[in-house]
Amino acid sequence: MHNILKYFSLFVMMKVLKIFLVLLLFVPKIYAQDAVVISEGNFVRGTIQGTNFSTVAILEDDQTVKQYQAKDVQSFLWNGATYESKPIVINKKMEFKFFRLIEAGNINLFSFGEKASIEEPIEPQRTKIKPSFSVGLGSGGFGGGLGGGVSIGGGDRRDDEPQINIPKLKAAYFLEKPGTGPMQEINLANKTAVKNILLQKMGDDEDLSQRIKNTDSFDVKTLIAFVMAYNAVKN
Repeated sequence: MHNILKYFSLFVMMKVLKIFLVLLLFVPKIYAQDAVVISEGNFVRGTIQGTNFSTVAILEDDQTVKQYQAKDVQSFLWNGATYESKPIVINKKMEFKFFRLIEAGNINLFSFGEKASIEEPIEPQRTKIKPSFSVGLGSGGFGGGLGGGVSIGGGDRRDDEPQINIPKLKAAYFLEKPGTGPMQEINLANKTAVKNILLQKMGDDEDLSQRIKNTDSFDVKTLIAFVMAYNAVKN
């Protein structure tokens, strides 16, 4: 009798554990929701349908699709990633575009265009920290076309439903140090230009500055690693 009760209790516990694990799998799906932030405290929840980086479309809870232009909102949250509306000069004209926030802090790192999966970078090893403030602005250009792509909804879309064209753009990367001027594009193929911009943004960290100077080539992971290392000390 004792053994029967023991096995019965174990069976019940296993059932409860199984139900608990299933709930854990579904809870994130229930609460993880996209949103468009129009202003502080004013946002719209739903499911993001896509963006062409000038406009974002969201399927709201009432099953209607609405579009918001970058110039009219602050940001949007899509599958856990934040896209911020930022002004940028294109062909001598100021426009607002959505930029994906990769790292945030004293220095912000953004990407624009193609969504690429980025491996977790290895933070550069630090030996000493000796800050001295030095900030400057480098040069950078915003290139590439902004058109074409596919429309949301496919063949089942009604004529009266909104649609946006999603361009396929090669990812570009931008650095922003709030309070020191506009963000700057990072051309990873130009090692000298990358070093100059990083040194201008991070010149108040002697250790990182030396490591930037000693770096032979730059890729996305290296760029993220330097931004993370700087923010870890300065934040």
